[in-house]
Amino acid sequence: MSKDAKGISVYLTLSFGLAWLMWVPMVLVGVDPNAPVFQVLLLPGGFAPAIAAILVRKFVTREGFADAGLKPNFRHWRLYLFGWMWTVPIVALIIVLAYVFDLGKPDFTGISFLQSRAPGKEIPAAAQAVVTYVMPLQGAILSLIATFVLWGEEFGWRGYLQSRLYARRPLAGAIATGLIWGVWHFPLILLGYQYPQQPLWGLVVFPVSTVLISIVLGWLRSASDSIWPVCLAHASLNSLGGSWLVLWFTGRADLLWVGILGVLGWIPLGALAVWIVRTGRLKPLKENGATKAAP
Repeated sequence: MSKDAKGISVYLTLSFGLAWLMWVPMVLVGVDPNAPVFQVLLLPGGFAPAIAAILVRKFVTREGFADAGLKPNFRHWRLYLFGWMWTVPIVALIIVLAYVFDLGKPDFTGISFLQSRAPGKEIPAAAQAVVTYVMPLQGAILSLIATFVLWGEEFGWRGYLQSRLYARRPLAGAIATGLIWGVWHFPLILLGYQYPQQPLWGLVVFPVSTVLISIVLGWLRSASDSIWPVCLAHASLNSLGGSWLVLWFTGRADLLWVGILGVLGWIPLGALAVWIVRTGRLKPLKENGATKAAP
C-alpha cells in the first residue's frame, strides 16, 4: 500500500470512527435534533475530520502541514467575500423556484417557525420582532464566527482528502469527496437533521448536494491556496443560507425540497458547479505549488 493510500485509509477510518462514535448512539436513543443536547453532541464529532488529518499528517504519512492551506492569504479577499455571501443568491433562487413549482411560500416574518417550536402558545411581540428582523442578520454574523468551527470539517475534507483523491483529476476528487462527506453525515440525517420531514429520502438527496458543494469548495481551496475561504463558505452555507430557509419555510414547506441542501438547491448549486468546471476553475491543487501530484 502506498503512503498516500495508507494515509487516506487511516484518515477515513478516524473521521468516521470518531464522529460516528458520538452520533450513532444519538440515533439509537432517538435524540431530538432541536434539543440542546443534540448541539452538545454534534460539535465534537464535527472536529473528527480535522483531528484525523492532523494525526495522519503527523504520525502516519509524516508529510507535515506545508500543503494544508493554513495561511489565510488575504490577498484573495474577493474569494473571502464570495465565501461569505455566496449563499444569498442561492437562497433567493430557491425561494423563486419554490413559488414557480408551488412547493411552498416563505413566511418572512418567521412566525410560522416560532409556532412550530411552541405550538398552541402565545408568541410575545418581542419574540416576533427578533425572528423577523434580528435572526436573518444574525445568520450573516454567525457565519463569520462559525468559520472557526467549520475548520473542524474543512481542514480534513478540503485540507487533506479532496486534494489526494484523484489528485490529477479534481472533478473526480470532488465527486468522490462529496459522496464520502455526504455519507459521513448519515447518522445526523437519520435523526431528522436537515430533512426533519423525510429523513430517509435525505440519505439520497444530501450526497448529491455535497458533491455539488465539493466542486465549489474545491475551487475556493485551489484558487486561494488557503483553507480559510473554504471554512467561511461552509459556515455561510450553514449559518446564513441554511438558517434563513429553515426560518422562513418551517411549517410552510418540506425542507427536502426547499432547504439549502434540498432538491431545489441542486439547480443553482449545479449551475455554479457547471460554470466552475466548464471555465477550468477547478484545478488540481498541485498547480498552485501546494501539493505533489499523486499517481
